[in-house]
Amino acid sequence: MHVYKTTGALAFPTWLFHYSFSMAATTHHNSLHQMALIPPSPNVIKSHRPSLFSAPPINHYSTCSNPILALTTSKNKRRLVAVICCATQTQTGNSNNNNNNNNKYGRILLSDVAVKCKRRVYWGRKWNSLDVATAGVVLAMHGLCVFAPLNFNWSAFWVAVVLYIVTGLFGITLSFHRNLAHRSFKLPKLLEYLFAYFGVQAMQGNPMDWVSTHRYHHQFCDSERDPHSPIEGFWFSHMSWLFDSNSVVQRCGGPSNVGDLEKQAFYRFLQSTYIIHPVALGVLLYGLGGFPFLVWGMGVRIVWVYHITWLVNSACHMWGRQSWNTGDLSRNNWWVALLAFGEGWHNNHHAFEFSARHGLEWYEFDMTWYVVRLLRAVGLATDVKVPSEAQKQKMSTQH
Repeated sequence: MHVYKTTGALAFPTWLFHYSFSMAATTHHNSLHQMALIPPSPNVIKSHRPSLFSAPPINHYSTCSNPILALTTSKNKRRLVAVICCATQTQTGNSNNNNNNNNKYGRILLSDVAVKCKRRVYWGRKWNSLDVATAGVVLAMHGLCVFAPLNFNWSAFWVAVVLYIVTGLFGITLSFHRNLAHRSFKLPKLLEYLFAYFGVQAMQGNPMDWVSTHRYHHQFCDSERDPHSPIEGFWFSHMSWLFDSNSVVQRCGGPSNVGDLEKQAFYRFLQSTYIIHPVALGVLLYGLGGFPFLVWGMGVRIVWVYHITWLVNSACHMWGRQSWNTGDLSRNNWWVALLAFGEGWHNNHHAFEFSARHGLEWYEFDMTWYVVRLLRAVGLATDVKVPSEAQKQKMSTQH
């Protein structure tokens, strides 16, 4: 297999510096933007992997003549460039027009990822009740943060820090992601359910919906069926996709890949009562410490965990280093790894999706893995999966 290495610019909080080019795509009847899926040679990119949790296949794709992924060579380095076009674009066979379309939106700042089509999320479509509710919750949490400076006290601050660890580390990265989505290890059921409940308090959705979307992301990574890829723009991959629930259904066909969770009454209960639990926590915090506890323990903490989680979807597919031949845009990003308890070693994760360990080198700090190791040491985590040396060698991109 042809192997390659992608190097990104030095990574730092780049959402502050993101820029985009004007939206000027030819559309017909305000139809939704879609992406072409005409993959290049198997020597360049792997096909989408079926898995235990695979979605049903879709037998039709858009008619764009451009490949979704291409390699361009510049002097001594190869760069993986995502290219995408609109399904609504009329094919004329004119190579000059194709070249112009390829440069329509340009590349994301300090990245090799080129945005070729942008989905209309905020206007030009009908919002359903779920989209409105999701946007309302996200806006409300950001709104609470406005009151943070005038409601600061150290007790409220430490409540936010503790809940950041409980909901972000134990809830999202350890439970929702590595335990439930990828089954990287097993826990006693009561402990599994406790950690999953912590994840609910992060207000990122119930376990079944979160896990379903994430499994689709891996199955269709950086293709036209990926729920959140930067090939549709930084902000779409970072957060805008959350406000267009129909987009995920259109791309992936609904949450049909979480049968293992649907069989368990606890996860069905969390799905049907989801919003009650963070509301109850908010009431409890207000009762314990008044408005400052609500602002810091809910608003600041939730928004902080929101953006850290979302940066794994956005920044870790744009900026950083590719160490493995995964055939997608995933990158290892050290500063996201520090903020997200090891989730920033994203190229490692895409190379070995089954692995409970994301920081594969000694210097790759992975707090979630250290917790899993501790749980294993005391006999609470079993069947802990990590890649073997043979598996690493097979996936290595080193010449």
